[in-house]
Amino acid sequence: MNTVNEPIEPQMEVRSSDGLHVGTVDHLEGESMIKLTRTDKAAGGEHHYIPMEWVDHVDAHVHLSKTVEDVRAQWQS
Repeated sequence: MNTVNEPIEPQMEVRSSDGLHVGTVDHLEGESMIKLTRTDKAAGGEHHYIPMEWVDHVDAHVHLSKTVEDVRAQWQS
């Protein structure tokens, strides 16, 4: 079950469950997806989308319940 303690805001860092940088929030797409910036060095020049259900918790960063390897294998471009 995910816990969103703080609102997800543009420019927040997104981290994997293993503590690694996944990307930077561009904005929310509705209530179900997070769009990551394409200018982040981890993005390879493309926008990527991750579902809100992957969010474990939010504080100063968005923390995901998946490892960086799983996120990059499953995010949507």
